[in-house]
Amino acid sequence: MSAITVKNLSKFYPVAVKEPGIKGTLTHFFRRTYRSIKAVQDVSFEIAPGEIVGFLGPNGAGKTTTLKMLTGLIHPSDGTVTVAGHVPFLRQEAFLQKITLVMGQKQQLLWDLPALDSLKINAAVYNISNKEFQKRVGELTQMLTLEGKLTQPVRKLSLGERMKAELLAALLHHPHVLFLDEPTLGLDVNAQVAVRDFLREYNRRYQATVLLTSHYMADITALCERVLLIHQGNLMYDGSLDGLLQNFAPYREIHLELAQPLPREKLMLYGDVKLLEGRAVSFMVQQEALTRTVSQILNDLEVIDLTVTEPPIEEVIGRVFQAGVV
Repeated sequence: MSAITVKNLSKFYPVAVKEPGIKGTLTHFFRRTYRSIKAVQDVSFEIAPGEIVGFLGPNGAGKTTTLKMLTGLIHPSDGTVTVAGHVPFLRQEAFLQKITLVMGQKQQLLWDLPALDSLKINAAVYNISNKEFQKRVGELTQMLTLEGKLTQPVRKLSLGERMKAELLAALLHHPHVLFLDEPTLGLDVNAQVAVRDFLREYNRRYQATVLLTSHYMADITALCERVLLIHQGNLMYDGSLDGLLQNFAPYREIHLELAQPLPREKLMLYGDVKLLEGRAVSFMVQQEALTRTVSQILNDLEVIDLTVTEPPIEEVIGRVFQAGVV
C-alpha cells in the first residue's frame, strides 16, 4: 500500500474582483463578484513507504497548498487524498500520530523557554510516557548532535541549532510520514549538510516516507532520487532526477583550460561559449555531437585540462519552468 496516494487533486480559491474608481468601490461594497483562482489543478501521484521525494516549483506554484491538503489543514476542492491509510482533512487522532509537518519559516518551540520544556508539552499532546520520552529525546539528540543545547532558551540557540531542535520536536512522536517545507531555509552550508545527514539517517533507521520542498537543489540532489515538478498548479513531471536530465538537458558542458587565451570568435566554432575567462573556457554542446566535438578540440587546440559535465540541475529545472511544458 502506498504511503501517500493523490488522485485528481484540485484546490480553487474565490477571489473578489473590484472595478477601478469610486463607482467600482461602491459596487464592490454592496455587491461583490468573485472569480476562481486555481491553486492546484488535477494533480495525481503516489509515494511508496520509505521513499524520499522532492517536490519542486517556483513561488506560487502550489507546493505549500498541496502540502496543506496532504496534512489536512485545508480541504481539497476536488479529488481524493489518502496519507498513511487516512483521509487527511478528517484530522483523526490516529492520522495525526503518523504525520508531521515542518515549515522552515515557522516555529513551534517557545522562544523564551528551553527547548526541553516545549518537548515535554509535545510529549503530553502525543501521550508519550516519560520513559519513552527520555528514550526518544536521547536518541534524537544524539542523531542531531544537540547534546547540552536543549536546556538553553530557544532564543539563545543559533539558527542551525534551532532548526535541529524544531526537527526533534516534530519527530518526537516517531511519525511515519514527514512533510518538510523548506527545512534548510536560511541555514548556512554546514547547518544544511547536518540537517540533510540527519534526514537521510532518520529515513534509513525508521523507513519514514518524506515529501520535501526546497529551493536549495543540494537538498534535493543529496536526498531524493525522484522529483515532482509543479508549475501554476499543474504537475509537470514525476520521475527520477536522472530522467529529468536525460529528457530535458540534451546537451553537455565542456570545460577547458587552454595553454593560451583564444578569441571568442575562434572558440565559437566548437559550440556555444558559456564562459570565457582568460584560459578558462566552457562550452554547451549537443549530446549527439559531444564525441566529435571533444576530438576536434583536442586535435585543433593546445589543451591543458578538459572536463565534460552534465548541466546543473537548477538550470535544467529553470528551463522546464520557463518553457511551461514538459
